[in-house]
Amino acid sequence: MTHAQETVELLGQVPVLAALPAPDLEQVAGVCHPRRFGAGEVIFRAGDESNTCYIVRGGHARAIREHVDGRQITLATFGPGDIFGELAMFDDERRSATVEAIDTLDALAILGPDMRRLMLRQPQLAVSLAAALSRRLRSTNERLASQSFQTVQSRVANVIAQLVDRAQAEGAADTDVPITATQADLAMLAGSSRESASRFLATLERAGVISQGRGRLVVHDPAALQNYVY
Repeated sequence: MTHAQETVELLGQVPVLAALPAPDLEQVAGVCHPRRFGAGEVIFRAGDESNTCYIVRGGHARAIREHVDGRQITLATFGPGDIFGELAMFDDERRSATVEAIDTLDALAILGPDMRRLMLRQPQLAVSLAAALSRRLRSTNERLASQSFQTVQSRVANVIAQLVDRAQAEGAADTDVPITATQADLAMLAGSSRESASRFLATLERAGVISQGRGRLVVHDPAALQNYVY
């Protein structure tokens, strides 16, 4: 399979592009540029000029917002087949969040002006992207609303369960699922303090549900996590 064919295949797995016919995907592939970022590297910061969107080929990234007092909240995480920074395809407004690589990230970069030219020629692409933006906004609103009624334990367990689902979608086994995430990462994703998340992780470890290591944990019994989600 050629590089161009691999790119078209990846684009066909991206929810906002999956409905496009092969000739349209080939046009999008023609304006994609490979990019690589190291673990912890910032792809862009909130307030930066917005002119590029990214599709994840391999690795993971997260979108975060920072409060003036230094606290952070993770808005979303991204894995293979996900797209982020897509607002750049519609306008040149400044970035609304910071996105950084969690581990080594391979991505396809698409310049906003290039995509806007394609959308003028292919209106269905614009419709698909608008629908995807609506779904992401709805999902974010639902997650934030749900978190406001959940305990810290429930939020952390739910975050771990979601990371397990993603790892299994990428080929991990049903049990003993490795998750690359620090206690600080999990706390940010769950909207809790690191101390509270750490206490709950210790509870899970004593129960044999997980084991912890440097910058990662292994979920031995994913099904048991549901006992803590309510």
